[in-house]
Amino acid sequence: MSATIVRRGAVSVKVDTRASLACLGLVIVVVGIAVVTMTSGDYPLSVSEVWDTLLGQGPPGADFIVMTLRLPRLLTALLVGAAFGLSGAILQRLTSNPLGSPDIIGFTQGSATGALVVIVVTHGGMLAVATGALVGGFVTSIAIYLLAFQRGVQGYRLVLIGIGVGAMLIAANQYLITHANLHDAVAAQAWLVGGLNGRGWEHVGPVAWAMLVLVPVSAYYSRRLGVLEMGDDAARALGVPVERTRFLLVMTSVALAAVGTAAAGPVGFVALAAPQIARRLAGTAAAGPVSSSLTGAVLLMASDLGVQRLFTDVQLPVGIATGVLGGLYLAWLLAHEWRRRR
Repeated sequence: MSATIVRRGAVSVKVDTRASLACLGLVIVVVGIAVVTMTSGDYPLSVSEVWDTLLGQGPPGADFIVMTLRLPRLLTALLVGAAFGLSGAILQRLTSNPLGSPDIIGFTQGSATGALVVIVVTHGGMLAVATGALVGGFVTSIAIYLLAFQRGVQGYRLVLIGIGVGAMLIAANQYLITHANLHDAVAAQAWLVGGLNGRGWEHVGPVAWAMLVLVPVSAYYSRRLGVLEMGDDAARALGVPVERTRFLLVMTSVALAAVGTAAAGPVGFVALAAPQIARRLAGTAAAGPVSSSLTGAVLLMASDLGVQRLFTDVQLPVGIATGVLGGLYLAWLLAHEWRRRR
C-alpha cells in the first residue's frame, strides 16, 4: 500500500494511492456498465441518441425506452448496490468478521418478513410493502442487538445471534408463503428472490433521498470505526462513547440494508462480497466506505445487465445471479479462512 502526503498550508492530507486508483477504476467500470445498459438491448441506441434523449431531443420512441424502461432500473441498481455495499462494510468492520453482513446476520431477513406480512396478510401496495420492509428491518436489528448485549456488544456474539435469528426468520417467511393464497404466494416468492424488473422512478426517489441522508451519517461515524477496532478500552480512553457509537453504526447499517431491500427485495450476497472485494482491490486492512459502495454498485449493475442480456426470453430476477456468484464467493471465503487459520 502506497500513500502520499499532500500539504496545503498548515493542513496535511494522507492520500492512499492504491485505494484512490481502485475507486477511480470502479467509477470507470460503473460508467462503462451504464453505457452498455443504456445503449444495448432489444432496441439498441447509440450513445448520442441516449444523450439527446436525456436532453429531451431524442428520436421518436427513445424517450420511453430511456426514461421509463432503462434509466430508472439502472439508477435503482446503482443506488441499491451502493447501499448494500456500504451497509456490509460498516457491519464487517464493526464485528471484525467477514461474515458480518446484513444478509448473513439476519437484518435483510427481518426486512423480508416485514414486507411479506404486508403482502400476505394485509395485501398492501408498493408503498406499504416498502414500509413493512423498513419496520421489519429495524425491529429485527433492535432484537438482535438486545439479545447480543451483555456488558456491551461483541462482534462474534452479534454475528452468532444474528445467524440464529435469521434462520428463524427464514422459517417464518416460508410459513407465511405456505399459508398464503396462490396469487400472494407467487408475488411473495418473487419478491423474496430480489429483483429489479419493473423498477421505475417511484423506486429511485426514496432510495436516492435515503442515501443523501445516510451516506453523510455513515461517513461521519465511520471515522470512529478505526478507534473501535482498537478495542473498547482504548476507544473509551480516547473519548469515544463506545456503545452509543456502536448502536448508531448498527442502526445506520440496518437503515441502508432496509432501504435497499424495500426497493429491490433481499438481494443476496452483495453486502457480503462487496466490502471484501473492495478491501482486496484497495489493498487496505479494512474496506473503505467509498470503495465498498462502488463495488456494491458494480456487482448489482453487472449482475442485472447479465440477466437482461444473457436471458432475453425470460425476465430473471437479479437475485438469482447474485445468489450464484455470492454462493461461490462464500464457499471460497470459508475455505480461505480455514486455510489461513491452519
